[in-house]
Amino acid sequence: MVDFRLGEEQEALRTSVRDFAQEQVAPVIGEHYEHKTFPYDLVRQMGKMGLFGLPFPEEVGGMGGDYFALCIALEELARVDSSIAVTLEAGVSLGIMPIYRFGSPEQKDRWLPQLTSGEGLAAFGLTEPGSGSDAAAITTRAVLDESTGEWVINGAKAFITNSGTDITRLVTVMAATGTNPDGSKELSTIIVPAGTPGFSVAPGYSKVGWCASDTHELSFDDVRVPAANLLGARGRGFAQFLRILDEGRIAIAALSVGLAQGCVDESVKYAGERVAFGRPIGNYQAIQFMIADMELRAHTARLGYYDAAARMLAGEDFKRYAAIAKLNASNAAMENSRWATQVHGGYGFMNESPVGRFYRDAKILEVGEGTSEVQRMLIARGLGL
Repeated sequence: MVDFRLGEEQEALRTSVRDFAQEQVAPVIGEHYEHKTFPYDLVRQMGKMGLFGLPFPEEVGGMGGDYFALCIALEELARVDSSIAVTLEAGVSLGIMPIYRFGSPEQKDRWLPQLTSGEGLAAFGLTEPGSGSDAAAITTRAVLDESTGEWVINGAKAFITNSGTDITRLVTVMAATGTNPDGSKELSTIIVPAGTPGFSVAPGYSKVGWCASDTHELSFDDVRVPAANLLGARGRGFAQFLRILDEGRIAIAALSVGLAQGCVDESVKYAGERVAFGRPIGNYQAIQFMIADMELRAHTARLGYYDAAARMLAGEDFKRYAAIAKLNASNAAMENSRWATQVHGGYGFMNESPVGRFYRDAKILEVGEGTSEVQRMLIARGLGL
């Protein structure tokens, strides 16, 4: 029979991250959220715990785990706060993973040790002010200057996570580097270290949610980097992007499940404490049914990302299952945050309440790393439609 229970090491990891989230994140994250400050101390602690190195082998500074281990950690963090969870998710699946998957030995030696240790963060520069789901519409350009052996990059990126912190070390930039024989754009990815002349980071966005995470618009004005900063083969940027986002959807699904489960956790606790008409509100069937439906959504969404991760780690085609997991889990997060707010009443509308933050954080899960509409398109294609 299929066994969805965690193994001993996986359960130990879950418990460790859960304790960290409850004891270290929960007491301080509300203040960071309210003042829109980046939680450097928490990120430093996660680095020391080895969370940024979870899915990477020990020879590159990792913990020797796998992608499912990362997902377990993301779920447990997001049960308490999504800002800290997405900092880890983007730092690993979008920041480190492209270097690990496609980097040269020299690039891996230079960047991976500081990234997998959490001493530095990396970002993935894909989305632009005028292109999101349609990556082929990218307008950022990189031209190889043969006389100097440098790429010259011009363009802009939007909504880039982990791109402007004091510990951001690089951004991997998707750019058009030429034209393919069929007339389409040749897309490549190029490593741009932080602080490179011409590389500018705009002030952080004023966001509805994820207020303690780092998100910026980036601009590139004749930015010059060595030709050796090309990540993987020239013209393979689009294929790289597809692989990274397929994996990332499983991670976002895990994060979404964590938020959905956090809504259950907070609602169960509140329903046992809040008294109305002489009884705890958890004694009333209307509240019980709300919370039961929330648990149903969280549990089934968890099984979805477990399945997608298992297929990925087995080397199977997992694209359709990652899309299913991401779509279902983001829906669950959105619905659960709505009903958890209802259970909490006025308290659920306060930013100081975890549920208030959950409600604000949930919507982006239906947009980031592929909208819900894109997930439906991928599922349909996987069915041969």
